[in-house]
Amino acid sequence: MADIDIRKSGRAGRITLTRPEALNALTYEMCLAIHAALETWRADSGVDLVVLDGAGDRAFCAGGDIAQMYRTGSTGDFDYGQRFWRDEYRMNAAIAEYPKPIVSFMHGFVMGGGVGLGCHGTYRIVDTETRMAMPEAGIGLIPDVGGTLLLARAPGCIGEYLGLTGARMGPDDAILAGFADLLIPRGVWPALIAELERSGDPACLAPSAQPPPPGTLREQRASIDRLFRGESLPEISAALRTEPSDLAHKAYTAMVRNSPLSMACTLALIRQLRAQGPTIRAALAQEYRFTWRAMEQGDFLEGIRAAIIDKDRQPLWQHQDMNLPGAAVAAMLEPLGQNELTFTTAEGAPS
Repeated sequence: MADIDIRKSGRAGRITLTRPEALNALTYEMCLAIHAALETWRADSGVDLVVLDGAGDRAFCAGGDIAQMYRTGSTGDFDYGQRFWRDEYRMNAAIAEYPKPIVSFMHGFVMGGGVGLGCHGTYRIVDTETRMAMPEAGIGLIPDVGGTLLLARAPGCIGEYLGLTGARMGPDDAILAGFADLLIPRGVWPALIAELERSGDPACLAPSAQPPPPGTLREQRASIDRLFRGESLPEISAALRTEPSDLAHKAYTAMVRNSPLSMACTLALIRQLRAQGPTIRAALAQEYRFTWRAMEQGDFLEGIRAAIIDKDRQPLWQHQDMNLPGAAVAAMLEPLGQNELTFTTAEGAPS
């Protein structure tokens, strides 16, 4: 497949995204190919670990390829998007639960689907130029692909802040928030990957790690916890509007551009998951309830139209302010009955 290079090299299973011109955005076929490779290597005694990386200089993976979702969904065909999300989430679960070490080398932009691919593994490597975010609320979605799990596990209210604003994280912020483990200069990566292939042992990683340059989340932590602890989206919005700080102003400015329905559902999902004990399958199952409905009942198609198709940056969200009724959130997150996400592939193999 031209978009992805899957092979065995020494003791390592190797998966390299090869769509640099599209910032290595994940297609449906790429998700299926990655999951199939992981299942093949699961019982392969010649594979001790898996290495994930991306071609080009700009991005490990900047998200999922949503153009086909828009083309099908805008004609009233919601099946393709529902199938894409279902099988992508099964792949995310397979990564999170994999019995062998998975080492992800994440450079440049790491967003949306890239977070789901790279941030659920065992060793999550970033460099000084890595920029991570979960900006889905800006296109009428939620932080999915297991993103709500990472946000629920983040310290304090950092998860709420990242999920509602889509703020970007540098390496220090990503490590603090639990999206990454080690900063290793990118120039060292080829030699480390070669050693991983030779030895199949990730012990070579830690000695190459360096302290990241200071980010912003550590110094903002107390303010974020205070501003984002509100029980509802209107309560958080009110706290931001009445706070004279630069942090509050930037956060509120970011939020007023996002879908209120998506933000309210994001907040509900993070809080529900945190309360029940966050696990990858619980996170993905709850996210799928939203994404299964995202095109027909949510703001996704309008968000993509405004951001990607017409590029007018003027989405007409269903709810024009953050005081949307609780019933709207409940309708997006209620169980799906026979359409609930399961973690068994079409071939019957568990993820």
